[in-house]
Amino acid sequence: MADWGPVFVAVVLFVVLSPGLLVQIPGKNRMAEFGTLHTSGASILVHSLIYFALISIFLLAVRVHMYIGSLIDLSDLVFLSGICSNTWLVIIISY
Repeated sequence: MADWGPVFVAVVLFVVLSPGLLVQIPGKNRMAEFGTLHTSGASILVHSLIYFALISIFLLAVRVHMYIGSLIDLSDLVFLSGICSNTWLVIIISY
C-alpha cells in the first residue's frame, strides 16, 4: 500500500493557501484581504513561507500517513473509515 498522507496534506495546503483564494496576506489596501482573487509578489512570498512552515510541521513533526487499499494492518490504527465493501482508508497520525 502506498502512503498518500504527504500528497493529501500538500494538495489541501496548496489549495487553502493559494494567494487571493481565501485570504491574501499582505493585501493591496489592508494587511489581510479575504476572497479578492488578486495576488502580488509579496503575497506569493508570504504564502509560500506559510506553506513551507505548515507542510514541515505536518510531515515531519506530526507524521500524517494515509493508506488506501484492501490489506491493512490494524496494529497502528488511529482512524478507520470504510469507503466501499473491500477498500479501506486508513489515516495514521504518529507523534
